[in-house]
Amino acid sequence: MITPVLPAILLSYLLGAVPFALVLTRAAGYGDIRRIGSGNIGATNVLRTGNKPLAAAVLLLDAGKGALAYGLALAFAPTAALAAGVAAVVGHLFPVYLKFRGGKGVATFLGLVIAVDWRLGAAACAAWVATALAFRFSSLAALVAVTVTPVVAYLLVGIDTAVALLALALVITWRHKANIQRLAAGTEPRIGAK
Repeated sequence: MITPVLPAILLSYLLGAVPFALVLTRAAGYGDIRRIGSGNIGATNVLRTGNKPLAAAVLLLDAGKGALAYGLALAFAPTAALAAGVAAVVGHLFPVYLKFRGGKGVATFLGLVIAVDWRLGAAACAAWVATALAFRFSSLAALVAVTVTPVVAYLLVGIDTAVALLALALVITWRHKANIQRLAAGTEPRIGAK
């Protein structure tokens, strides 16, 4: 008898791996988003096309991957819910469809934490928005949000969730290494820059 945990994790990974930024920018006539701006397959890079509704759609769809993976697993394989949400974020970071060269995982991470506990999601989003408004750097806002989230998770949800989110936060921070270098050098583009 096959445990529902493994199928839930696999399906969540495949869901997370769907590159909505690539699909939508091609459909909108912008070509390959990997040849635009930073080359990243995320909402911030889509924003560099100047198409705000398209960037918003990518943001919502990428966040939806994390939330949907967690929610479906919670309904059909509750013990796998957190692992499924983590798998969706990993899928976005390392998508099989794009030879494992994916995005930075922030929106999918935020979607997951919103689904886990709305208070946790609110704290993460508030950290992102406050940092973005203060400094106008999406990457810095992302780094602050993913750093704060495991701490808040420990206080509100529990140690297992906090550890899982800390592991994701470390991978997401590593995926931002080029951004960190540009932030230190003063060459990181600000939000809204084309």
